[in-house]
Amino acid sequence: MTATTPHTIPQALSRHRVLAQLASATLDTLASQATQSQHAAGELVAAPGQLAEQLWLVVAGAVRLEDPEHGWQLTLQAGDWLGAGVSSPSAQLQAQVIAVTAAELLALPLAAVVAASASEPTLASQLGALPPAAPGHGLHRVHNDPAMNLLATPMRSLLKREPIVAPPTATIREVATIMATQRASSVLLIEQELLFGIVTDRDLRNRVVAHGLDIDRPAADIATLAPLTVQARSPAFEALLLMARHNIHHLPVMDGQRILGMVTATDLTEQHSTSAVYLASDIYKQSSIEGLAAVSARVKRLQRHLAAADASAYSTGHIVTTITDALTTRLIHLAEAQLGPAPVDYVWVAAGSQARSEQTAKSDQDNCLVLDDAYDEAQHGDYFRAFSKFVCDGLDACGYIHCPGEMMAMTDQWRQPLARWRRYFRQWVEQPDPTALMLTCVFFDLRAVAGNTALLDGLRREVLSETHGNTLFLAHMVGNALKHRPPLGLFGQISPMRGGEHSGCIDLKHNGIVPIVDLARVYALAGGLDAVNSHDRLEQAAHAGEISDDSARDLRDALESLGEIRIAHQARQIERGVPPDNFLRLDDLSNVERAHLKSAFAVVQRLQTVLGTRYQGGRF
Repeated sequence: MTATTPHTIPQALSRHRVLAQLASATLDTLASQATQSQHAAGELVAAPGQLAEQLWLVVAGAVRLEDPEHGWQLTLQAGDWLGAGVSSPSAQLQAQVIAVTAAELLALPLAAVVAASASEPTLASQLGALPPAAPGHGLHRVHNDPAMNLLATPMRSLLKREPIVAPPTATIREVATIMATQRASSVLLIEQELLFGIVTDRDLRNRVVAHGLDIDRPAADIATLAPLTVQARSPAFEALLLMARHNIHHLPVMDGQRILGMVTATDLTEQHSTSAVYLASDIYKQSSIEGLAAVSARVKRLQRHLAAADASAYSTGHIVTTITDALTTRLIHLAEAQLGPAPVDYVWVAAGSQARSEQTAKSDQDNCLVLDDAYDEAQHGDYFRAFSKFVCDGLDACGYIHCPGEMMAMTDQWRQPLARWRRYFRQWVEQPDPTALMLTCVFFDLRAVAGNTALLDGLRREVLSETHGNTLFLAHMVGNALKHRPPLGLFGQISPMRGGEHSGCIDLKHNGIVPIVDLARVYALAGGLDAVNSHDRLEQAAHAGEISDDSARDLRDALESLGEIRIAHQARQIERGVPPDNFLRLDDLSNVERAHLKSAFAVVQRLQTVLGTRYQGGRF
């Protein structure tokens, strides 16, 4: 700690060259939320990931902003600021701050800075990297959304100790002793400084004790070889999804090929959303469709908890979809246990909202099977017919109802060898009639769930190469997309449905979210972009020049806003014991919520007009 007399917080703020120009009421509000700290030379001021949470002011002394991984550093003096709104997004996630001399700093919470910049153009002009205070980005979200906290937290910052390691030749007894001595739940097996495998406490229970295995055998005999890993710079959210999708509770953290340490599900338990890991774990324990159906009933409760925690629509979609993936994968395991191993390679493919990781508790199923070209209908047809029916019926029993349009792997048309799928897509692109356009809206959004993923990877590359810059096909896609319009009247007022069961309601899905999904799909196909999630597609499209940065940001904000309203609406229905749907009564919204909804619809309407002019007005 420094020996200097610290400045008072109001003093420090009022002496800053930019903050001094703010209204006194704004300064008072900021001062009431600021925290002050003093640091000795060489002391860690902020770890990687913490910069994203606050705007830091150097009041006295000097600090060094550095990213050891990428080898850069920057010395900052009194009067300089860093962190949210100032430092680049990558620096906010990956850089750390070290005191060069005795230093005094003030930290302003991100929510307070965003609120102040919304009313102070002077401040906003200086802070270019703040999240937008737009619909769907309420200030409370910065700290209350656990999944978004995971998105902003690099894996490196979660490491608590050096990796616990042993050679592959170590015996089971020796590894168990290391785990007991170090109070660790896993040991990494290392050979020539490379990761060979991992032994966990679960391996000791299930593979040693349960089978009475000789504990003097090599630990490599019970290890998981070539385990899944995550890179240190990756967000912790990636670890959450890997754990949930693959039913694992330990992930080695790597810097390239170098092992940095281990992160467990327990390390993430402070984040509410990690309950998805344990829900997925329960799924993999089930040995019957009845058991899976019982576990899947908890998805609604998971979504309700995420809504209560103010989780974003983006993160909620990923988490809920991860559970669908786990149910699908477990049903595939049960099908193979009953029918035997598949006679030829296949990949089970999610389509629609599951492929885009945009599911909610109200979802039907869209899927298909891509089979290896070695498939022969006479020899293999009965197996894959029974296999796909088992999985699709199982999903239906778990609440993912059969697709009304029968776009499922159990339908013969959507269970085909790779060569046939190539012909399907080629025909849809070359002859975009209404049926083809309808099918593209489902089957151009594809993601592998289980099996030989290379079968889908090659197919997607071919499809994107055919759509990239294909203006005739894209014009037809735009025309199809413009059939879904936001419910805005002549003078820009929201027009609810009239008559029928849902009179007075708006359809959040088909008139709100689907138009944005359609726009994002067109941008992705036009640019040959490989993202499937709509938010990610818009981000990639902006980088590729298919849409301006501002327009892409507006559409992402609109998608998030509509998604939040939809999830909150469904959470209220779940709370009341009512089946969730997408029909929201306009009378249930406050004036502020209506304004946000109207703003989101206006953004969609404007971008639909722009895209329609671009592709249907002859200007290709």
